[in-house]
Amino acid sequence: MKSKLLAEGDHGRTFVVVLDPGEEAFGAIRAFATQEGIDGAQVTAIGAFSSAVVGFFEPARKEYRRIPVDQQAEVLSALGDIAAGDDGAPSLHLHVVLGLSDGSCRGGHLLEARVSPTLELIVTETPKGFRRRRREEMGVALVDV
Repeated sequence: MKSKLLAEGDHGRTFVVVLDPGEEAFGAIRAFATQEGIDGAQVTAIGAFSSAVVGFFEPARKEYRRIPVDQQAEVLSALGDIAAGDDGAPSLHLHVVLGLSDGSCRGGHLLEARVSPTLELIVTETPKGFRRRRREEMGVALVDV
């Protein structure tokens, strides 16, 4: 992983982050947020994965149904945020749309993914952090405003 601070001011910091081939995307993004002390940010990304697992949240079961994507896929869009979790550590919430070789798409909540050849992110920090809290009645952690 490589990163560069692009801007810094009263409205927070903006970084470009580039993940390397073979890196596990979710963990690498979380590690970057921890390293930089980010507790509130917007994330956008493009790139490609050699494999991924996305999730579809099933409210009745209070859990994500895992959807494996066991093939090369273009990251057509990745949008999300970073907040402080209940434990104070960065909590990543990222949705992706993956383009497959036949032109079809798969998408959902990013659970894990192997980068190939790159993932390019823009991380735009907010001036004040925000928190994601676990909602037991829903089975999921949501931003608490």
